[in-house]
Amino acid sequence: MDRRSLIKNAGIAGVLASGIAPAVHAQAAIRWRLASSFPKSLDTLYGGAEVFAARVKAMTGGKFEISTHAAGELMPAFGVVDGVQQGTVEAAHTAPYYFFGKNEVFALGCAIPFGLNSRQMTAWMHEGNGLKLMREFYAKYNIINFPAGNTGAQMGGWYRKEVKSMADIKGLKFRVGGFAGKVVERMGGVPQNIPGGEIYQALEKGTIDAAEWVGPYDDLKLGFHKVAQYYYYPGWWEVGPELDVFINTKAYEALSAEYKAVVQAAAAEAHVYVQARYDGRNPDALKTLVAQGTKLRPFPADVMNTAFKEAMALYSEIGAKNEDWKKVYADYAKFRQEENLWFQFTEASLDNFMQAQVKAKKL
Repeated sequence: MDRRSLIKNAGIAGVLASGIAPAVHAQAAIRWRLASSFPKSLDTLYGGAEVFAARVKAMTGGKFEISTHAAGELMPAFGVVDGVQQGTVEAAHTAPYYFFGKNEVFALGCAIPFGLNSRQMTAWMHEGNGLKLMREFYAKYNIINFPAGNTGAQMGGWYRKEVKSMADIKGLKFRVGGFAGKVVERMGGVPQNIPGGEIYQALEKGTIDAAEWVGPYDDLKLGFHKVAQYYYYPGWWEVGPELDVFINTKAYEALSAEYKAVVQAAAAEAHVYVQARYDGRNPDALKTLVAQGTKLRPFPADVMNTAFKEAMALYSEIGAKNEDWKKVYADYAKFRQEENLWFQFTEASLDNFMQAQVKAKKL
């Protein structure tokens, strides 16, 4: 009996029982390198790349191996897009909004102020037009992307002094990631784009007045509470930031159909892993921070309202001069509106009720 007849008649169980390995194991060995934008100390962010690589290896019986490299090992944290585009490395794991300086559309693939939350972002990518539109855009950079992580809504960062109104934003030297800096600048702040591993020293020395990273789990590890006591929320610029695996188009197209499917499945597992880990570990980390003297504060209403107004104005201005943005953001904005209309009846209303029960100590 030939191989194809055997597979057709016996099914996968019969193939395994016969001792004939599935087709994916019969392929040539492949070795890739992946450059991360994150240090190993941030085990959840860097861990997303490790999960991706481990699953690729496991699903191919060790035939397809991807070595992961922390920021600075092969290239700088903010050099990974150039590395993938030029084929210096086959892949990268990063937050796309780091590269908004190349084109603002990179931010739409990750997070923009007052954008989609994590569930909505995943829905836009997989059920809306997000993946299609972003892949059309990334193709210009010789890249294909796979969603591979989301932190969920983030905190608003650490401040050396209390923020009581918009007046306290004026002149504030604020380390803020990605596209949010454009909005902070319009609000009168002075945005600073500093890699995660350099934030603590800048905050300690007073080179900056405030800094945001992700949330309690990472922030506790980085020790920001030791050099700034005020911890604000919410991170209106990081509603649901998506991490991506970027792959060089030529390297990806050289893969077999089976290996392409493996890449997609491994990225999907990393996507779930990152947010599950943050959601599971942030609560205890926040309790620890508060116990050590951290002062939690909500952003004042005038700060939130001004940030929203400036963000919406900025998006209109960008759309008037950037055709890529105009095309992608129009779809993104429509999806955001429809999702928030739906969520107000379900997630938002139920979350508000449940959180009220916690405050009333009934839960």
